[in-house]
Amino acid sequence: MLRSIGKSLKQFTQLPQTPLSYLHSGTSNLVDDETSYNILEMEKEFNKLFPNCNPEQLEVYNAVVEAVQNKQGGLFFIYGSGGCGKTYVWKTIIYKLRSLGKIVLPVASSGIAATLMPGGRTTHSRFKIPIVLDDYSSCAIHHDSDIGALIKCTSLIIWDEAPMQHRHAFECLDRSL
Repeated sequence: MLRSIGKSLKQFTQLPQTPLSYLHSGTSNLVDDETSYNILEMEKEFNKLFPNCNPEQLEVYNAVVEAVQNKQGGLFFIYGSGGCGKTYVWKTIIYKLRSLGKIVLPVASSGIAATLMPGGRTTHSRFKIPIVLDDYSSCAIHHDSDIGALIKCTSLIIWDEAPMQHRHAFECLDRSL
């Protein structure tokens, strides 16, 4: 339960510690969580959404999925007024990539927006971005942590409502990555 929120029993030194032989020594629990989606269910959801995409949504979908599948990387900024279907595109992309067994981390600047995407979290929660930011801030992510392992395996990060976030949050994550 602690690992699901990025914590560990080791951080609470006043509590009795578990013997190392009892601890899970395989892959990261967060990686396990993000790869435990039912692939057939993801494909079914994708097949419901994809046929209803309009031409603009298909253009975004094709560009992002192609970049992920070809491991090109990239930064895509999707702009549109409320109700134009941005979240619909995000869901379509998420379901497609998860149906292929890829890890997608959907995050948003607010909790409300995060709940609109499957498996969505706030950026501060997912990436351990400090609340008070400056030019030198970095995320509380360590290379050997579960979140570090998850990020290494991630194919796509979707950051919804990005313009609502201060530039220091992007720079903080960029430094940490």
